[in-house]
Amino acid sequence: MDMVIRADGSWWHEGTRITRAPLVRLFSRVLRKDNDGHVLVTPAEKISITVEDAPFLAVDFDRDETGYTFRTNVGDRVLIDGDHPITLKESPAIGQSAPYILVRGGLEARLDRPAYYRLAAELPEEDGALVLRSAGAEYRLPVTEGA
Repeated sequence: MDMVIRADGSWWHEGTRITRAPLVRLFSRVLRKDNDGHVLVTPAEKISITVEDAPFLAVDFDRDETGYTFRTNVGDRVLIDGDHPITLKESPAIGQSAPYILVRGGLEARLDRPAYYRLAAELPEEDGALVLRSAGAEYRLPVTEGA
């Protein structure tokens, strides 16, 4: 199957963009990452797909007394904690460092620019790093140009 999740978070099948949000959410629920890479797994089959960067984008977040909860472009809600860390790493799609969140089962979401800049404006900077404290965990994101 010729299916691609592009770096901008859009899903494509045989060269045509999938525009129906419920269909994208359905596919996202059966997406897995294993030794073969990214696959869609149903009771009947396992299909390899191409993912240009992370399969999801973190597009918004809320902050409360527990911590930071991010929402992905496919509707997942993820509280940053010990099981769902946020890290800064090189993005192959954008050619620079970007923050990623572990969503589930090895699948990650890259923060989109608006979410990143909003988050960066909220976080304290200590010793050259932005410090995110959430659900008892602390993450230090080195300050970089253009992330």
